[in-house]
Amino acid sequence: MDMDAFFASVEQLTRPTVRGRPVLVGGLGPRGTVAGASYEAREYGAKSAMPMAEARRRCPVSVVLPPRFRVYQAVSRHVLGIVRETSDVVQQVSVDEAFLEPTELAGAPVQRVEEFAASLRERVQREVGVVASIGAGPGKQLAKIASGLAKPDGMLVVPPEEQLELLWALPVRTMWGIGPVTESKLHRIGVSTIGELAAMHPQDVTSLLGQAIGTELHRLAQGIDDHPVAERAEAKQVSAETTFDHDITDRETLLAEVVGQAENAHRRLVASGRAARTVTLKVRDSDFTTISRAETFSSATSDLHTLSAAARRLLPIAVPPGTPVRLVGVSFSGLATSEQESLFDHPADPDDDLPEAEPEASGPADAPPPSARQWRAGDDVRHTEHGHGWVQGAGHGRVTVRFETAATERGVARTFSVDDPQLSTADPLDSLGLEVDQPCGGGGR
Repeated sequence: MDMDAFFASVEQLTRPTVRGRPVLVGGLGPRGTVAGASYEAREYGAKSAMPMAEARRRCPVSVVLPPRFRVYQAVSRHVLGIVRETSDVVQQVSVDEAFLEPTELAGAPVQRVEEFAASLRERVQREVGVVASIGAGPGKQLAKIASGLAKPDGMLVVPPEEQLELLWALPVRTMWGIGPVTESKLHRIGVSTIGELAAMHPQDVTSLLGQAIGTELHRLAQGIDDHPVAERAEAKQVSAETTFDHDITDRETLLAEVVGQAENAHRRLVASGRAARTVTLKVRDSDFTTISRAETFSSATSDLHTLSAAARRLLPIAVPPGTPVRLVGVSFSGLATSEQESLFDHPADPDDDLPEAEPEASGPADAPPPSARQWRAGDDVRHTEHGHGWVQGAGHGRVTVRFETAATERGVARTFSVDDPQLSTADPLDSLGLEVDQPCGGGGR
């Protein structure tokens, strides 16, 4: 089960005004990246992991919002609670994805599996308000592939007798464990589909990709998947690394590789719904000497620019210029479920149907009085009379707030003085529209 465009979907759930509109979620500074894009935004070519500036150029009508990981995690807990009531064997993979292996479906016909999937999808939609796509098959890899093919808002059940026909026609990149480097190696020998990989002699595969990885990928390509569905301990770090075909000495090339691995690790960090305090750079030179250097922040962050910049700073500390390098890796640890919001630079909402934020008036740094509050687009706020809302724009001493939650219809927008005593910051979880003693579950939206 994989929830569709999860971060953007939760924003659309809790902020009815942006339902059905292109939504981009992510870091909003000049080097920010997209953590999530709604399907409406994807129609313009915007997608996750893309630089936010490029995504906004492709989709100028998008609503751009900062991530609210506590809200995503709360919705995830509600969905996974439903999943665990439905299946006796569950493995949560990330904040928006899980494998299920219901005992009742062992050996069941396709129709029974489809009925189970339809019932689960309907319950998640009804009780939580987000959409989940479901794939089913005789192994975890095929179930994962099927859920991707079912998106958006669908389900696909692949019976054992049809798995090879479906699997072999797909690109090799579709498989687990095949990234750009492995894909490139396979393409160089004319292997572009899973079927072509399956047809290779096992020794040829292991000679090209190594004994462990080659054997595993060849088995998966032939539809042999015995990976168990089992709960795993929560990872203490997320990482990404690559080994070069030839040692690299050029500093700019190495920096580019470090940034690339930081981006790969960042995608996994965002998918887990967490932030990191420590960045570690791993470097292995031509003599197979491995060196690691780390930098720790005062608080956790999921901002790609901040994390990537730390990895870049660590490179000259780890290896002197001119050192031949055969491997680089970047890992993030000290993981947390929250971060300081000050790490995000919230711009105006670009949706032309919403009030547009105006730039703050320029002037000396000490111009605003000490009591003046700075509201940013996307902030959750509460008004003593109008209730919970979110900031759509602020500037020149005024702030515009849309009052709505997941439990309301599209709300009204009102403008206040930034120092209005009835206006205060609010807990983002209140946007779910649930009772305080029910953080996310038990009673629907």
